[in-house]
Amino acid sequence: MGWDDGRARAALQRLFGAALEAADPLAVLAPHLPEPPRGRIVVVGAGKAAAKMAAAVEAAWPGLPLSGLVVAPHGADLPSPPLRRRIALRFASHPVPDAGGAEAAAEMLRLVRGLGPDDLVLVLVSGGGSALTTLPAPGLTLEDLVAVNRELLRSGAPIQEMNCIRKHLSAFSGGRLAAAAHPARVVTLAISDVPGDDPAVIASGPTVPDPTTFAEARALVAHYRMALPDPVLRHLDRAEEETPKPGDPRLGRPDLRLIATPLMALRAMAAEAERQGLAPLILGDALEGEARELGRALAGIARSTAAHGLPLPRPAVLLSGGETTVTLPPGAAGRGGRNTECLLGLALTLEGHPGIWALCADTDGIDGRSEAAGAIATPDSLARARARGLDPRAMLAAHDSHGLFEALGDLIVTGPTLTNVNDVRAVLVA
Repeated sequence: MGWDDGRARAALQRLFGAALEAADPLAVLAPHLPEPPRGRIVVVGAGKAAAKMAAAVEAAWPGLPLSGLVVAPHGADLPSPPLRRRIALRFASHPVPDAGGAEAAAEMLRLVRGLGPDDLVLVLVSGGGSALTTLPAPGLTLEDLVAVNRELLRSGAPIQEMNCIRKHLSAFSGGRLAAAAHPARVVTLAISDVPGDDPAVIASGPTVPDPTTFAEARALVAHYRMALPDPVLRHLDRAEEETPKPGDPRLGRPDLRLIATPLMALRAMAAEAERQGLAPLILGDALEGEARELGRALAGIARSTAAHGLPLPRPAVLLSGGETTVTLPPGAAGRGGRNTECLLGLALTLEGHPGIWALCADTDGIDGRSEAAGAIATPDSLARARARGLDPRAMLAAHDSHGLFEALGDLIVTGPTLTNVNDVRAVLVA
């Protein structure tokens, strides 16, 4: 059977579904739990997957006396909470922090202080945890950090660099949560949404040593020409209290267990591709750079696959993950996220090449400032857009890729998925 539009779209949707299933906390968390301790169990955490992760802990430990608190973005709740009798769930704003997140972070610090060596602090972290636990360092205000966060989002800086700055303005991140829990045992279960799965970057590393410094944070602020509030600049200049560094006795030997990662999701997609008769190739789980430029690069590989059977013969699917960036000029009003922008860059490079379809989507269900996870591009996407009077190149220049795929009816709308292993991309070459 040949590859028509309907079959290709269905295949891409199944690939995305396989990625989400591989990152579902209810399916993957339990095997990573430690042995219950002799003392108390306090569960704290933050991120887009917080509600599902907490529910998975309660389901795995039904008879244990759990207590604690996790914080998730508004709307990122289970439709029918199965348990939630022991671990409290709070909500806060993401990506722009609010008082709810600051209050939740402060309460988590209170919950873990005063514990002993027989007690366990189980920390659940996932993407989005940085914004949801924005607790200002002494001398700073929440308004200061909201302004910082807006500058970070505007800058186009990769997540590692954003979190370097965040950690040096925080009373919670960069190992400070684990330091507050000393001498209790701290075990962290993490869903990675960052290139390289660096524990110090996931949710700004609240339980692991921070190798970055105030000097590095200042250098990044200067490099990206960030307009930060004066109190923030003075705080970075004073550099009075560094984040806990490797070897800090309060952190002991960090025990962080990755329960879901971008590569795990891509491997699940590859297995699903093989079931559908497609030859999969994982190009990498940490592809970064400007979204539209990555789209052009992926289009070039797809052309080579179609024309020469290189890097693999058809029918094939090229898989990749990682977080691209979209550098917005002042006053940009487009709603396109990095996934639809990558997809439109790919489509414009292919210019209607037959037999190539693509999906780019964020596994958390939210691409940029839109309600969509991403979109699907087809060989006739540009023709259909132009038939509607749209100018794809102008829309890409205006960062309005969302508007184009919305007009075509090709957005992928899942709602919050309650997990996050970053963006996944699949280019199907039939």
